[in-house]
Amino acid sequence: MGARRAAHGRDPDDLSAGQVAAMLDDLKRTLLHRYGTADERRVESALRTRGRLVIPVRFHALSGGRRGRVPARAVRRQISTLNAAYAGRWGGADTGVRFRLAGFDVTDNARWFHHPQRYENRIKTRLRRGGPGTLNVFTAAVGQDVLGFSTFPQWYGEKPRLDGVVVDYRSLPDGAYRRFDRGYTAVHEIGHWLGLFHTFENGCASPGDAVADTPYEAEPAAGCPYARDTCPQRGADPVHNFMNYGWDACMREFTAGQGRRIRAAWAAYRSPRRRADLAGRDRSTSVDHGTGGGVAARSVGGAR
Repeated sequence: MGARRAAHGRDPDDLSAGQVAAMLDDLKRTLLHRYGTADERRVESALRTRGRLVIPVRFHALSGGRRGRVPARAVRRQISTLNAAYAGRWGGADTGVRFRLAGFDVTDNARWFHHPQRYENRIKTRLRRGGPGTLNVFTAAVGQDVLGFSTFPQWYGEKPRLDGVVVDYRSLPDGAYRRFDRGYTAVHEIGHWLGLFHTFENGCASPGDAVADTPYEAEPAAGCPYARDTCPQRGADPVHNFMNYGWDACMREFTAGQGRRIRAAWAAYRSPRRRADLAGRDRSTSVDHGTGGGVAARSVGGAR
C-alpha cells in the first residue's frame, strides 16, 4: 500500500519524515549510480532535450456485476484529463509528461471490486502488465474517505508486481462523487507513481516535499480555500496544486520543480537508459515498450 488521496481530513497512511528522507536519499544515490550525477537539474535538462515523455497506460476496471463497469469513453476522458493536467493546460507548468492508452480490460470480481486494498496483491499479480515504465491504473470501489492509493517508483525494485495506481471508479471525469468528479484523483495518485510527495509533506519542517517551488504547508487543504499561509517560511500554501488535497474544482497545477522531480525519478527508476542519456543525441522519448496491443476493452474472469 502506498500514498493515498483522502477526501476528508488527514490521510492515516501519510509517509513518515523518516520514510521521506530515506526515499530522497535513495533517489540521489540511484541517480549518481546510473548517471554519474545526483544533480536533478542536469538530468532533467538532458532528458527534456529528447522531447516529451509519453507513458503507456494499461487501464484495468474492476466491477461487481454492473457496478464499476467503466465505459471506454470514460477511460478516454480520463487519459485526456491526465494529458491536460500534466501539460499545464489549466495553469502552472508543463511537466513534459503525456499519456497514451495502451490497453483496457474489465474484470468482474465482486470481492476485488469492493475490497481493492485487501486484495491488492492478488489484483495486481493477476492483471498488471509491462515493466517499470508502464503505468497500470486500476478502478474499484475504494471508498469515500480515501479515494485512491499508489506506489512510488522507489518501491519498484523490491515489489514490481505491486507497482501501479488504484482510484475509485466514481472519481473519473463525470463520475458520481460530488466535488471529486473531474478525474483529478488519478492525476494526484499518478503524481506519486511518478515520484512526487504531497505538498504538505513534513508540514513546516525541512525538507517539506523537497521541491523548491512548492512552499511549505502545515496541513493539507480541505474544501476549496482561496488562499492561506500556514508556515513561517516564504510563500503562500500551494492550495491549488494537484499534489494537495481539496476539491477537484480547486486543483489546477503542477510546478516546474515538480516536473523536474518527475524527470529525475523517471531517470532513476523507470527509464532503461543510463549514463549515455546525458551525452547521447538520440531524441527518442524513453518509454516502456514492454506493453502492446490495442485499446479495445476485454473482460477477464467471472463474478466471485
